Amino acid sequence: MSRPVIIALDFPTSDQALAFLDQFPQTPPVTVKIGMELFYAAGPAIVKAVQARGHAVFLDLKLHDIPNTVGSAMRVIGRLGVRYTTVHAAGGHVMLAAAKRGLVAGAAAAGLPAPKLLAITQLTSTDQAMLNTDQQIPGSVQASVVHYAQLAQASHCDGVICSAQEVAAIHQAVGADFLGITPGIRPLSATADDQQRVMTPTAAAQAGSNGLVVGRPITQASDPVTAYTEIVKEWSNAND
Repeated sequence: MSRPVIIALDFPTSDQALAFLDQFPQTPPVTVKIGMELFYAAGPAIVKAVQARGHAVFLDLKLHDIPNTVGSAMRVIGRLGVRYTTVHAAGGHVMLAAAKRGLVAGAAAAGLPAPKLLAITQLTSTDQAMLNTDQQIPGSVQASVVHYAQLAQASHCDGVICSAQEVAAIHQAVGADFLGITPGIRPLSATADDQQRVMTPTAAAQAGSNGLVVGRPITQASDPVTAYTEIVKEWSNAND
């Protein structure tokens, strides 16, 4: 799927994650997000287990450290054959560039295509008060997100993770080809949970999102496959 609906496999163990994933048919394959909780519990083995089932992996570890450390870590990630991975834009242009170099070098050494490098802008749990008070960043959330997107593009990232509320402004600032992958997606029937900046799949499509990340509305549904299918249908219809 060129504009994927990515399922967030936010489970504490590989057994739970794979039992959930095995409810889905292998064809068509899905794209799943493996985040810190699951990766720290299961390591690279969970990536390989998902790939063995024919599915694509978005490895969301949100690296943020000194440039040398991030570059070295990205060389390892580049060898895993994942489709997307993440780094924090707040680490600055030197760190972002090191991440990209490491990712490309690691993938090339393994004879694999380089994963798409996505920079985290502002988490969808961040609101205006948190931005200004906790982070001591003046101005609006949107201005901060657009700035980080411009920084990421200049540092050769492939896109950003952002709220769908900021995608249109990002594309206006850096161009439509720069990916805006959006978590915080909630169908009208779902609760916002701990997300602050949320949108429905239809609204996200209309805003220009290049892909969705959806967790609890799918993973905690009574029928996850149906919940996923309905979100994909809504997303696809809105993109037609």
